[in-house]
Amino acid sequence: MPDAALAALFAVFIWWFSTGLVLLLDRMPDGALRWGHWLSSALALTAFAALVLSAGTSSVAHAYCAFTSALLVWGWHELSFLSGWITGPRKTALSAGAAGWQRFGESVQAILWHEMAIAAVGIALIAATWGQPNQVGTLTFVVLWVMRTSAKLNLYLGVRNLSEEFLPPHLSYLQTYFRRRWMNPLLPVAVLGASAVLASWLMQAADPAASPASIVGTVLVSTMLALAIVEHLLLVMPFPSTALWRWALRQRADKPRPPPRRARPLEEHDDLLRAR
Repeated sequence: MPDAALAALFAVFIWWFSTGLVLLLDRMPDGALRWGHWLSSALALTAFAALVLSAGTSSVAHAYCAFTSALLVWGWHELSFLSGWITGPRKTALSAGAAGWQRFGESVQAILWHEMAIAAVGIALIAATWGQPNQVGTLTFVVLWVMRTSAKLNLYLGVRNLSEEFLPPHLSYLQTYFRRRWMNPLLPVAVLGASAVLASWLMQAADPAASPASIVGTVLVSTMLALAIVEHLLLVMPFPSTALWRWALRQRADKPRPPPRRARPLEEHDDLLRAR
């Protein structure tokens, strides 16, 4: 199945490259970052329109178009968050001694606007493509949305690898909302549930009666889900996942943006995280 293999390779490459590009853009000087915001916003709007238009036609080319468009729209959300443009109403570290509902509430406030923006775009995509034959773009966005939400919940509950290197200096206060543990009850449930969905999709792609467009579209979305499962597993593996994007995690050329004011020194929170 050369079409399926090519689709899988394309999905892996664009996932790796787009993730690194977002990290690289966020570490550029402020002036270049502002231009990056404008360019990313224009690309996201164009991609949203392309995704909606491509939903009406089921073909191999339109499957690739919808998939790539969904990643461009998602990339805008990632860049807007990592740059600190759209995060949440709370821009300080976790309050000292916060636990239970207070910790959960403050954690939600730290990323609320970002989550609301993703939900708004996701609902708009579902509504605009409802009943259309090509659902590749919408499913790709939904997979990213669900699995990234799961990853955030796992960071909140506690995992071995927090991947703090992905956070730029101005978002370093978000580390205080993470918890370091070797495992939490949600992670195996999330991995097993996603794996069951993945197996179902792969069986659809292997159906001899499936059309080339259906096979390519299913493989593109399935590969993205498989990569998300791998990312979940890396949260508890004894080695960091950042090695894949060392080329993008370089230091900024100008002086770093100062972090927002914090409720308490971050070093104290680091000690608290280690104690947990």
